[in-house]
Amino acid sequence: MSLTDTCIFCKIVEGDAPADFVYQDEHVVAFADIHPQAPVHLLIIPVRHIPSMAEVKDDDTELLGHMLQVARKLAEEHGISETGYRIITNCGAEGGQVVFHLHFHLVGGKSLGRFA
Repeated sequence: MSLTDTCIFCKIVEGDAPADFVYQDEHVVAFADIHPQAPVHLLIIPVRHIPSMAEVKDDDTELLGHMLQVARKLAEEHGISETGYRIITNCGAEGGQVVFHLHFHLVGGKSLGRFA
């Protein structure tokens, strides 16, 4: 069984599951979260399967930086760069990770309050 058979985000990257990309390049794709927590709630994922932040390697530094730059650009394009936003990644089951493919949530468009 391949990762594409088991990982929903791998299926999305391969075009085997639906998602409307708001951004796509050879390293990263971004699309709307199906359970949005704010008016803007996008997921930014690497094309290559990385299970979580705990699995990131030293040679992934450039990819992570690129993902953050994509988040910044999408925040500008979606009109939340001036008012503020969050970039969140959950790591592991106790960290709230549900899909075990590294992803950043870009969340904004309303007051998000303080994070405890």
